[in-house]
Amino acid sequence: MSFFKKLKDRMLRSSSKIDEGLDAIIEEGAVEEASAEPGEAPEARKAETRTEPAPAAEPRPEPEPQPEPETAWQPPAKPEPEDAPDPAPAELPPIRVEDLAPTPAEAPAPEAKPGLFGRLMGRTSEPRRALDDDMLEQLEELLISADMGVDTALRVTANMAEGRYGRLMSARDIKGLLATEIARVMEPVARPMPLYPKTPQVVLVVGVNGSGKTTTIGKLASQFKAAGKSVVIAAGDTFRAAAVEQLQVWGKRAGVPVLTAPEGSDPAALAFDAMTKAEAEGADLLMIDTAGRLQNRADLMEELAKIVRVIRKKDPDAPHNTLLVLDATTGQNALSQVKTFQAMADVSGLVMTKLDGTAKGGVLVALADKFGLPIHAIGVGEQIDDLQPFDPQEFADALVGIDNT
Repeated sequence: MSFFKKLKDRMLRSSSKIDEGLDAIIEEGAVEEASAEPGEAPEARKAETRTEPAPAAEPRPEPEPQPEPETAWQPPAKPEPEDAPDPAPAELPPIRVEDLAPTPAEAPAPEAKPGLFGRLMGRTSEPRRALDDDMLEQLEELLISADMGVDTALRVTANMAEGRYGRLMSARDIKGLLATEIARVMEPVARPMPLYPKTPQVVLVVGVNGSGKTTTIGKLASQFKAAGKSVVIAAGDTFRAAAVEQLQVWGKRAGVPVLTAPEGSDPAALAFDAMTKAEAEGADLLMIDTAGRLQNRADLMEELAKIVRVIRKKDPDAPHNTLLVLDATTGQNALSQVKTFQAMADVSGLVMTKLDGTAKGGVLVALADKFGLPIHAIGVGEQIDDLQPFDPQEFADALVGIDNT
């Protein structure tokens, strides 16, 4: 299964939310005549419940003159008897449903109304609505509910309306425009993590509790190893035994050494020792895990700042990359996380995880619009190939529910 297919399938909550919202917006103000064929009367469109016009009746003997038809059909009146009894009347042709249909003078001619197949081939039945102020306001509210943020939602909808204001749009049209504008916002930040000739390249991975840092490090280390790079992992979350064990599992799977320290040890000291060992072994990359910390805990953020200071005693340019791992389910809280971690650890790039578990994938658009930090990778699952380089167009299509598979 391609990563785009996984991304689309697993971002179902986000795409369904936007899909359903767009359909409702279009239906609410749909212009019924927008899908009519040129010259087609509205009354003819109301007759679309009939699948095909009634076939012409077969030729039959001309019936006797009959009285004017009434509201309901009645059999022909019998002739008045005369002196001599008439022969037995000829048997009337059987009554057929077609005989009950309106006369040709009362119903549209068959060629005036094409069959179902002809209607489908001749025009679209998609409802359409004018792109006006009311519709734009509803679109803004929908994007804000998907955690795109007020400023970003306003900018995206304004760009969508430029040159198209007043035009009739279907839900499919709006989805295409929305995906195009989202991709335009994301394009400048879609950059892979840079690799430098100087070794070891130190990659510090930070984030709040439960954001997926440990798993992300394991996946990245395995992918770099598969690309021919020698990698060393430092288990800097010395306060959580489970994180160390998880990294050791990934290290064994990828054939990457994992450096550890006794539980409760100083993570800054471990980072310094890991740099010394990675340099001695000629490793290309040293990936340092850190303990999860809330951005509003000053003591924990100061501990992170200490790790950075100690690393720079060994190499003034280190860490060469500081990756902030964000959990998509946190929504708009991700904005405050980026602001705080950027001040403490000079964040150089983002990785967004758990996009498969939220209806708020639009927060990544807000992050790109507000901070402009590179987005290196996104994750939609637990497998190694569920973390992939960020592709703005694929993300935008998956977010709004466009199927490109």
